[in-house]
Amino acid sequence: MSNISATLNALKARGKKALVTFITAGDPDLATSEQIVHALIESGADLIELGFPFSDPMADGPTIQLASERALEAGTTLRGVLEMVARVRQHSNVPIVLMGYYNPVFCYGLEAFARDAASAGVDGLLLVDLPPEEAEELHPALRGAGIDLITLLAPTSDAARSARLASAGEGFLYYVSMTGVTGSKQVDAGAISAAVHDLKERSPVPVAVGFGVATPDDATAVARIADAVVVGSALVKLIAEFSGSPGLLDEVRGFVRQLKAAI
Repeated sequence: MSNISATLNALKARGKKALVTFITAGDPDLATSEQIVHALIESGADLIELGFPFSDPMADGPTIQLASERALEAGTTLRGVLEMVARVRQHSNVPIVLMGYYNPVFCYGLEAFARDAASAGVDGLLLVDLPPEEAEELHPALRGAGIDLITLLAPTSDAARSARLASAGEGFLYYVSMTGVTGSKQVDAGAISAAVHDLKERSPVPVAVGFGVATPDDATAVARIADAVVVGSALVKLIAEFSGSPGLLDEVRGFVRQLKAAI
């Protein structure tokens, strides 16, 4: 069992829900991102998603697009993100998932990426523009390195496809709560309750829900139906607001503690 599944299943066995926090690595720079990751872990995040920046983040709304631009302007590379993960791994075993787009991974080299990511301590990979049906070029390399390829499912997926992909899930299933880009709408837990319940019945791994979870109240609503709650744009927005401020880490800690208490 992978580190991701083991961590989420252990929480589930205790009747707890997992808090998954997303930040863009390198925003505003990698040194600050590393401090933020430690603050997330200290404040109760159960799993860390690190977005590696890309010049054309088509699934993301303005908040994360701008974060990617800032990270690229600061000189952030995929190799630099892996080096940061390796440093974090010296202090924590909290599962880390890299989230982004296929192009940087392809340019890095699939075998080389899988090898270096595993060596750094990456537990999972989520590529928003690589459909699972087209991942066989990459999947064997990840499988051989012990890295979970996380499946993203949307409300637009038909029942047959959802069932097929859910049954083959690794680490956790990431259910997108709405159509559209990140941070564009507020989650409606009631509208997705039946779909999430169905996925939980079919999936061998926990089901996380993200996109549109911006407040502790949102987190509470999603935690009632899902195994894990993903918060991204709201956290990235907070980092942008307090970037350069001596109070940045305290703001991050305070927000994450509120989210953790809410679920």
